[in-house]
Amino acid sequence: MTFKILRGVLKMALEAAKDMHPHEFVALLGGKGELINELVFLPFQSGSVSAIIHMDMLPIGMRVLGTIHSHPSPNATPSQEDLQMFARFGKVHIIVAYPYGEDDWKCYDRSGQPTEIEVVEGSSEERF
Repeated sequence: MTFKILRGVLKMALEAAKDMHPHEFVALLGGKGELINELVFLPFQSGSVSAIIHMDMLPIGMRVLGTIHSHPSPNATPSQEDLQMFARFGKVHIIVAYPYGEDDWKCYDRSGQPTEIEVVEGSSEERF
């Protein structure tokens, strides 16, 4: 399955990472089918080396495609804690890294292997 993410959603995540720097941010990737068309922000705790999202606050029935979070360093490689989160929530996971430019991110599958994701134009109302 090849996932797609709306360019505006990715830009919003990069901006959130900039706003939170030097702390990490974390959000869920929402959408339908293979299209990620929203960031789902739940309460989370954040520091310079971790971010913990409160999944118990997820609305019942909401489908989570994956996660997105920031690393306040140029390293977008998943940590052991990241890999544990990847295995528990969704199928696609994005790490955005400092300095949070359009090319400063990587995507991984639930086992932590790098995977491709297509950035597409469109509006958040689009559904596959």
